[in-house]
Amino acid sequence: MPKSTLLYIGIKGSVLALDRATGEQVWNTPLKGSEFVNIVLDGGDLYATARGEIYSLDPATGQIRWKNGLTGYGLGLISIAAAGNSQVVLSREKQRREEDAASAASTA
Repeated sequence: MPKSTLLYIGIKGSVLALDRATGEQVWNTPLKGSEFVNIVLDGGDLYATARGEIYSLDPATGQIRWKNGLTGYGLGLISIAAAGNSQVVLSREKQRREEDAASAASTA
């Protein structure tokens, strides 16, 4: 299946590929943890971050090509940028504010 027909989703510690025409799941690759997954498609390369690690995935199959534990940097959010890419970056401070607001709402 050509890569251009797939839509990539990062969710709950996994990267999914969906068929753009049908919404059917084509593949699912579990990564580390069960939290936020940041992804970027840079040309023909798919990168994902989860729980302090970065992965290179095959966009057609989801197979992990390589991973780097980024030893010594902790387990927080990782943002990814590539030349010419308009990836939205979530900051750790924004996440903290959202978590604080959710916590405050649940105790009210």
